[in-house]
Amino acid sequence: MIKKIVYNFPILKHIYRTKGTAAPITLRCWFIQKILGFNKDAYWPTHHSSMISGVKNIKIGIGTAPGLSPGCYIQGGGKIFIGDYTIVAPNVGIISANHSLYDYTKHESKEVYIGRYCWIGMNSVIMPGVVLGDHTIVAAGAIVTKKFEEGYCVLAGNPAKIIKLIDKKMCVEKTNIYQYRGYIYCGE
Repeated sequence: MIKKIVYNFPILKHIYRTKGTAAPITLRCWFIQKILGFNKDAYWPTHHSSMISGVKNIKIGIGTAPGLSPGCYIQGGGKIFIGDYTIVAPNVGIISANHSLYDYTKHESKEVYIGRYCWIGMNSVIMPGVVLGDHTIVAAGAIVTKKFEEGYCVLAGNPAKIIKLIDKKMCVEKTNIYQYRGYIYCGE
C-alpha cells in the first residue's frame, strides 16, 4: 500500500529509489532547491549553501551530485563533465573559467573533465583545463592545476601531484539499482 502511494508521486518515488546512495534526493533538499529556488536550475540535488553557476555547461554522470555537500562552488563558465559515481566533499571548488591575465574584464574558459568513481576531498579546488581520469582521489585541501588523465591515483598538495598509485584490479565499481542522473531517472 505504501509503495503504491509512493510511486504515484514522482518526487516520493525518486526519494525512495535514491535513499542510501551517494547522491540521495531528499524532500528537504528538493523543497529548498525547486520551491524556494536555491540552485533551482541544477538538474541534480544540491545543498542550499553551495553555489552552482553555468548549469547549462555542466554534465553529470549517474549517481553524482556536485554541490550536494555544503559550501561547494561549481562554476560552469566553460564546460564541466563529471563521470558516474563521483563524489564531491564539502567546500570543493570546480572552476572552468578564469579572468584573463591581460584583461580582467574578460574570461578565458577551459573544459574540466572528472572521470568515473573519483573522490574530490574537502576544501580542494579543481582549476580550468584539468582532466582527472577514472578512480582519481583528490586529497583534502589539494589544488589541482594540471591533467592526470591516466587516473587510478591519489593527488595531494598545492599544486597537486601524485602521491600514490592505485591498483586497478583492487578498484570496485558498484552501481545503484536505480540509475539516476540527478533528478532524471535513466532506466526503463
